[in-house]
Amino acid sequence: MTAITEEAIQSIVQRAVSQTTVLAGNSSDSREKIAVPAGASGLARMIDHTLLKPDATYDQITQLCSEAREHGFFSVCVNPTWVPVCVRLLGGSDTKVCTVTGFPLGASMPDVKAFEAWKAIEHGAAEIDMVINVGALRSRDLEPVARDIHSVVCIAHPGAIVKVIIEAVLLTDEEKILACLLSKESGADFVKTSTGFAGGGATVHDVELMRRVVGPVMGVKAAGGIRTYSDAESMIKAGATRIGASAGIRIIQDARAGNVAAP
Repeated sequence: MTAITEEAIQSIVQRAVSQTTVLAGNSSDSREKIAVPAGASGLARMIDHTLLKPDATYDQITQLCSEAREHGFFSVCVNPTWVPVCVRLLGGSDTKVCTVTGFPLGASMPDVKAFEAWKAIEHGAAEIDMVINVGALRSRDLEPVARDIHSVVCIAHPGAIVKVIIEAVLLTDEEKILACLLSKESGADFVKTSTGFAGGGATVHDVELMRRVVGPVMGVKAAGGIRTYSDAESMIKAGATRIGASAGIRIIQDARAGNVAAP
């Protein structure tokens, strides 16, 4: 695995901290507006079709992949044990396989998260959704947080995408800003709102804040509690470029039934 120097981690933390105070005191909205896709197929390409329940069965995973093929979802998002199965079932399709590391608590050691990401990519995962060390962030022990993220990024790049789950429901707005900046400075590709396992999910406020912090150079994934087309539309208008949902079928059915606002 790529060696990560203390100097690199300290530099990431310093850059993130130096920007936090400025962004925390600036509530102006200079976000570029993101258009909601006008049709169901375009919307499907923004959805990670998700099944992360611990009791998910082989038949349910098979159904998830079948639905993803049929509707053209961007990816299926599953626990690491299912990655080889999904890669096989989705072979020849445009749907990617996304998995999670340090999920759902984020409390694993950095080298464990990196190893988990490496094994998932080795088995065919194209995207890694990792959970930050929430306790370290809230304790302002920022070097372990940066090391966590940067370790996974170094393993994944350039072949795989890294999304950093900040678990926004557990954070203050200032902590959300800091988590996003640490993710950005560590080289991650996306920030993501939630695991869906911490008692809360995506909110318009959090997506707007995260988009304002990371700017146009990163993706923002809204996940947790997105069950209808209206929910998805609100998140995209707030700045989300990816939607994580177990209700992708319902969202697409709404779109196909014509419950889609004009762009």
